[in-house]
Amino acid sequence: MDRREFIAGAGAVLLNGGVAAAERPKPDDGIVTAAYYFGNFHVDPRNEKAHGAGWTEWNLVKAAQPKFPGHHQPKAPVWGYGDEATPEVFSKKIAAAKDHGVDALIFDWYWYEDGPFLNRALDNGYLKAANNADVKFALMWANHDWINLHPARLDDSGHAIQYHGGIGRKAYDAMCDRVVELFRHPSYLKIDGEPYFSLYELFRFVQGMGGVSQAAAALDGLRQKAKAAGFPGVHINAVTWGVKLLPGEADVKNLPELLKQLHVDSTTSYVWIHHAQLASTVTTDYAHVRRQYETYRDHATAELGCPYFPNVTVGWDASPRTCQTDNFRVSGYPFTSVVVNNTPQAFEESLRSAKSFAIEKLPAGKRLITLNSWNEWTEGSYLEPDMQNGTAYLDAVRSVFRS
Repeated sequence: MDRREFIAGAGAVLLNGGVAAAERPKPDDGIVTAAYYFGNFHVDPRNEKAHGAGWTEWNLVKAAQPKFPGHHQPKAPVWGYGDEATPEVFSKKIAAAKDHGVDALIFDWYWYEDGPFLNRALDNGYLKAANNADVKFALMWANHDWINLHPARLDDSGHAIQYHGGIGRKAYDAMCDRVVELFRHPSYLKIDGEPYFSLYELFRFVQGMGGVSQAAAALDGLRQKAKAAGFPGVHINAVTWGVKLLPGEADVKNLPELLKQLHVDSTTSYVWIHHAQLASTVTTDYAHVRRQYETYRDHATAELGCPYFPNVTVGWDASPRTCQTDNFRVSGYPFTSVVVNNTPQAFEESLRSAKSFAIEKLPAGKRLITLNSWNEWTEGSYLEPDMQNGTAYLDAVRSVFRS
């Protein structure tokens, strides 16, 4: 039996309950672990228009090549290049999450002026999987501009925006109707009975609504729709990175004021590098990024004026999103430094740090830890088992949160 067969077989044993640790009950510390899920591994008509019939981001995973000595590319998933928009494929993901202490998946959820994008992983995969009661789900409205970086060329001075993230009120209201429908699902993640709804770019949301007061009214509109559906409200979470204030905005002078005026309930992060400076060389050490992030984490609640949910990031390697025939050098995204030494052991230490932070700094019932991510394969930050490490990163989650 070769190494590939051994890892695949070991993964199958774990997913079928072959390890007694998977059956241990979760400790009563009130911590909810929620991994971000990026749903670009199924066929979507918008992608087919841009890249051709049958295209998915698996194309970039398969095509990736090493950029420096010791650089492990391409990555190969133990489960194969499956279609996440099928319940058969997604049920395997849910089973693995449940067995390894991942309580919820936060879907990177797209909705532009003309409607949804990349949502079939949720609609046809997760929601139609027979075991979706085993792992909660929530939405992070990924309201950023969609730019074609699949792949990006080094000589591109600027990338054309395909879809604008700052949608208007009419499109937003239509989106909220769908959001509240999803709130009604019994597996939707709630905090104090309120459905958890996260926004990726606050400034883009404010821009689309036409100002802070209009944005606050729009969020109140979502809360009212949720109350009409029988919920006490909505737990609004903001991903705090790259926050900008609109030119000429007189009422809001800084991020804490913006969070207060929008009545945001909590903040969190998507990935560590949003709070860290990567090296100008082709590699950056994981420990260096962790130190910078944790400095941000430890002061975020006090500086932002509302609870901060800690994040733990597996790694960072966006090189699969670059044109593989270009000579790689550190430049703008995705030509960024690759994080190295992000071993499963180093990841586990980071999880333990986040767990301690959550227990010490957050009240019971509001202890959420976000993980980057379940499947960001083309950014080098994923929990899904691969042929290099097997289930080692998932095992780290189980060791920390199920022990």
